[in-house]
Amino acid sequence: MDTRERLIESTRELLWERGYVGTSPKAIQQRSGAGQGSMYHHFHGKPDLALAAITRSAGELRERARTAFEGPGTVAERVAAYLRRERDALKGCPVGRLTQDPDVMADPELRRPIEETFAWLTGTLAGLIAQGRADGELHPALDPAATAAALVAAVQGGYVLARAAGSPDVYAQAVEGALALVLLQPKENH
Repeated sequence: MDTRERLIESTRELLWERGYVGTSPKAIQQRSGAGQGSMYHHFHGKPDLALAAITRSAGELRERARTAFEGPGTVAERVAAYLRRERDALKGCPVGRLTQDPDVMADPELRRPIEETFAWLTGTLAGLIAQGRADGELHPALDPAATAAALVAAVQGGYVLARAAGSPDVYAQAVEGALALVLLQPKENH
């Protein structure tokens, strides 16, 4: 891994662990093994490096979700695959956790990849849910946009509950509850 990549990866880890304020240039340099000159050779400063790290984390989140969404199976099976995929529930979402960081949210450039990722995620889920409704697989009363927002909220809220309880089981419980309430509703008999 070259110096630029080490800097981005180290910043991603630190943002996930400590947030923006706790991710100092010194901490980035120590974690990456890069000197100050190397850091400023590749990036204009901490905001530039943080943007690269946040953009990378957001891209990886989308790619993991896309893999589940485009995988085999019914709509419900693909959505369940996304919700049930292996995660470090106690560590939280590397993108979602940044929404709690006032410095990231106050900066439109740092906030942009987060907003775009959650918009993509809810939009893609809404499309799948609409497809499932049209195919008769899902309950016709499901509102695709509202259901997608509820599923994303269940994932992000599941992280919060798991961290508060100190147990990944709480995350799994939140996901299974969302699936039972939203996707596995009995279809009306006609």
